[in-house]
Amino acid sequence: MSHRPLAIVSGLTIGDYLLWNWSLNGSHDVLALVSGLTLPPLVIALLWLVALTIARLLTDNRRGAKSARRAASARRTRFGSARLARRRSSTRTRRGAVAQSVSRSESTSSPSSSPSRPSRKIAA
Repeated sequence: MSHRPLAIVSGLTIGDYLLWNWSLNGSHDVLALVSGLTLPPLVIALLWLVALTIARLLTDNRRGAKSARRAASARRTRFGSARLARRRSSTRTRRGAVAQSVSRSESTSSPSSSPSRPSRKIAA
């Protein structure tokens, strides 16, 4: 989410406060009344947006720390030890050899289960 609403509301709140102060000091009663009535909702909105921003920053930091921990854990798991890597490599090699021997035995064994039939032409 963008920080634009926080900047806009904070600018409006500061501007309204300055207008309210100026109008009170300059005896501009109507302007002081209007700016004084709009100031509390702007302050409430500003406080709400500040609280949301702080909460969002805290959750983003926690998510970042969790993902960093997960990435480190994945690296440790993936590249744990040389012995584990050799074991995985030899397992892959054995699986490949078994798969090749199975495919060779299937190709050299008995012919296919359904004998081929010569195609019949149907005379019309």
